[in-house]
Amino acid sequence: MGVSTTSPDEGIAVITVDFPPVNAVPVQGWYDLATAVRAAGCDPGVRCVVLTARGRGFNAGADIKEMQRTEGYTALVGTNRGCYEAFAAVYDCEVPVVAAVQGFCVGGGIGLVGNADSIVASDDATFGLPELDRGALGAATHLARLVPQHLMRTLYYTSRTVTADELHRHGSVWRVVPREQLHAAAMELAREIAAKDGLLIRFAKASINGIDPVDVRRSYRFEQGFTFEANLSGVSDRYREAFVSPQPSQQSPSSQSPKSTKSPTGEAC
Repeated sequence: MGVSTTSPDEGIAVITVDFPPVNAVPVQGWYDLATAVRAAGCDPGVRCVVLTARGRGFNAGADIKEMQRTEGYTALVGTNRGCYEAFAAVYDCEVPVVAAVQGFCVGGGIGLVGNADSIVASDDATFGLPELDRGALGAATHLARLVPQHLMRTLYYTSRTVTADELHRHGSVWRVVPREQLHAAAMELAREIAAKDGLLIRFAKASINGIDPVDVRRSYRFEQGFTFEANLSGVSDRYREAFVSPQPSQQSPSSQSPKSTKSPTGEAC
């Protein structure tokens, strides 16, 4: 349980996230993930990082239950800072990062894959931001790297999800495979990247980041400012509490919104 790193092939570091039951990541988990990604990228023997997860889904976002059981804003601030560090670590990693995504990828998961260099997904993978349904904001910066602008806005406003096949048609997912073939497909791509010269692949990553039209760190930080405003207004806590402790005879605040496929948890970052 937690974040682990293995080196199954020369030049490749596999970083695995494992927070049962649904990979809703606690505060410390985001920092641990950031540390692992940075360490792998700084290793001169590594030329590609594969980011993966165990369990039903790739990532269910932040651990809302942790936020609600923690006094004050400690967990909320920690989650925001931890997400920022983890997303930035993936983007700034000195070598390319391949995300291997299965099942649900929501909330903070979008921040991770949106900042990755390549995405391989299983045919049951779904992607989305249920932030508004959980009293949060953020990661539109990263969703905008996966889909066109108007689709990003519609997905964000409705909390709907899209499938791996849809993202493949948009060009943001490299390959879609059956779940049992996901690891092999991600490793195949990683080996192709890792076959390049270590210094040149680092130059390539730095140069591509340098021509990005959007500063993902600054734009995400801007989004987080509105998350804090939402929390100070009290609306965020109402939505989180409704998620954590639903009343049997009462619908959640967002239950009137039509949805497509949703994660089993709806955890959000």
